[in-house]
Amino acid sequence: MQNEQEFDPIKSIEKKYDTLEQKPSYLDVLNPEQYQAVVHEGKSLLILAGAGSGKTRVITTKIAYLIGQKNVNPRSILAVTFTKKAADEMRERAVALEPLAADAQIRTFHSFGAYFLRVNAEAAGVDPNFTVYDDDDSVTLLSKAVVGLTKGQSSKYAHKISLAKDYCLLPDDPETADLDSDPEFPGIYRAYEKRLRETGNCDFGDLIMLPYLALKNNPNLRARTQRRFQVIMVDEYQDSNTAQFKLLQALSGAEEGSGTYVCVVGDDDQSIYKFRGAEIKNILTFKDKFPGTDIIRLERNYRSTEEILRVADSVVSNNGGRLGKNLRSERGKGKKPVLAFLQNQEQEAEFTGDLIEETHKMGVPYSDWAVLYRMNAQSLEFESEFLHRKIPYEIVGSLKFYEREEIKDLLSYLSLIANPRDEIAFRRIVNKPARGIGLTSQEKIIDAAREAFAAGEETSITEKMREIIPDFSKKAREGGETFLQAFDAVQGLLKTADSSGSDTAKLSELVEAISEKSGLLEYHKDQDEISGTQRAANMQELANSAVLYPCTREGLLEFLDHIELDRTLEKTDSTDETDRVTLITLHNTKGLEFPRVVITGMELGVFPRQDKTGGDLEEERRLFYVGITRAQNELYFTSCSQRRMYGRNEYSTPSPFLLEMGQDNVKIIGHKPSSFMGGGFHGGDFGGMGLSNPDLNADPLMKKYSRGAKIYHDDYGYGIITSGHVSDEGEYVVTIRFENGGIKRFLPKYQEGALMVVKD
Repeated sequence: MQNEQEFDPIKSIEKKYDTLEQKPSYLDVLNPEQYQAVVHEGKSLLILAGAGSGKTRVITTKIAYLIGQKNVNPRSILAVTFTKKAADEMRERAVALEPLAADAQIRTFHSFGAYFLRVNAEAAGVDPNFTVYDDDDSVTLLSKAVVGLTKGQSSKYAHKISLAKDYCLLPDDPETADLDSDPEFPGIYRAYEKRLRETGNCDFGDLIMLPYLALKNNPNLRARTQRRFQVIMVDEYQDSNTAQFKLLQALSGAEEGSGTYVCVVGDDDQSIYKFRGAEIKNILTFKDKFPGTDIIRLERNYRSTEEILRVADSVVSNNGGRLGKNLRSERGKGKKPVLAFLQNQEQEAEFTGDLIEETHKMGVPYSDWAVLYRMNAQSLEFESEFLHRKIPYEIVGSLKFYEREEIKDLLSYLSLIANPRDEIAFRRIVNKPARGIGLTSQEKIIDAAREAFAAGEETSITEKMREIIPDFSKKAREGGETFLQAFDAVQGLLKTADSSGSDTAKLSELVEAISEKSGLLEYHKDQDEISGTQRAANMQELANSAVLYPCTREGLLEFLDHIELDRTLEKTDSTDETDRVTLITLHNTKGLEFPRVVITGMELGVFPRQDKTGGDLEEERRLFYVGITRAQNELYFTSCSQRRMYGRNEYSTPSPFLLEMGQDNVKIIGHKPSSFMGGGFHGGDFGGMGLSNPDLNADPLMKKYSRGAKIYHDDYGYGIITSGHVSDEGEYVVTIRFENGGIKRFLPKYQEGALMVVKD
């Protein structure tokens, strides 16, 4: 028997316990940079994660690693992102790697803010049972708090208040007045806040601002919270706004030398939400705000081929405001992207349809394809083309074109002009915008019209309305007269054009007149600062599609028949719902990927937008970069030499982004425009503000009043020339968009004295 004093039990069991210190298997799948980011500790960390580089794997693995290998209490970990879907995925993947991660705080920013306010309600000065008002609730509350505001004004001010809270600005802060030049804004904001606090509820801006203010103003709460959260992680950090940055600073105690470990993950090249308040400077200056920060770049891309990434890097490298990285494909060289120069948007849709149909014959599913565009309104041509070809599609992030509210409103006006007995069309538009003509008044009008129709009278709903409105209340009578004036004006436009027998007038003029005279354009623009702009663009796109038809009754009926056919094709489409082409705006593609991508409308004025300069232009370029990096295997770009804009066929200049891609990096098909020759744009600088038709630049008047020129007009104020074209009569016509939202056309040859060019 072995001597008991010589026996060492550790020797026989130590190997068993040594295995517990070996790294877990989930670390084996990481590349060197991902591994470095996961095991990093000590200083704050900025992970610059390029598109398709596996950032979600890194952040979820890091949560699991900290808990399972570094013995960090999961309750002391806070991980935040921006969408519920992303937060749910982060939680699910972290728990799959380490079950204890279920006790970590993995939330959206706003969800964490609501949680914090309920736990610390007294310190934050809120009722713990508060509910959260959405945007519509805020507009309604503001209209009650400030008597006399219209719905449009309430919507505008509510948006400004939301923006103020994104910057953590209170009504009495000096910077609040700088946010809006309107001297009444601080007072309106103050009245809204008073009413909101009286309700005991919060709006979305409060969910970030109030926790920050509570931490800022309460040292004990701040210290207690910083002790609680020892690790704070933020995903998609490039999308954070000023308030979220301030909250992160307060939670981590960065300015006080707290021991909290802060790790943010983001991509400065994918910051595309400035219109929502996102501040790219948060990620660009993170190292300055959190001294001693380490930066790890994830540059290995697992999504796209080498040829696609070469184009992406060539474009985004033109931005000055970036930290810099170069993506490397892990998938090989792949096919060279294709740039197609086409004649117009009909050919653009036809080209895209050909691509999809030819590959589908070879067994490629429709769902492999995504068609990307800058504005929702651009979907119309593709929808029509796909419907007629029976190519199934889905619109992501918005309704199909003819299902949109503003389009239905315009079509109702057209329908009532075409058929004076159309009761449904009449009901939709007679009280929109609100004119005090409620359901009771509408029923009286409809009943009178039906009786007249039954008696065989040659009349219309609007004529019967004209007869009976004198008996209505003053408000309804005045509202009815306003409607009839607008309807008579647009109906008269069609009658005049129809009776003249000329085919020079286009139906687009009728659609534009309806938009303005009916009040619908202003109504939809007032709904929301962002969505209102999109709705206005959709209304203009309907006018663009009507330019193909004469402004006659026959042309109107043909146009409505065309639309009804498209609607019918939509309803009869019975293809498998899962196998569909995706139609989507560039903004909505963030976080998605597709085997085959077509990026359309690559012209100056469409993408990038006409008014983008400086930092705004850099964001447009980042948006292009996001679109490019959605493609896995194949990538196509389309650029048209002409496009219907504002109801006219306009010459187009290729997008300056196309030259930045590098002509050697793409295969070019179609007729390369002269402006694309020799590596530069004809007749213009980088901004490409000159017209692409060389003949126009030869005329001094056309050169003076070229697209992009700033104009001052005594009656309309400041504006910018958005397009110029030579009419069928040989006259040079310019379209000017004024700061007040109005769009007007002028003949510079005859009106030069009224159009003063403003030099910067």
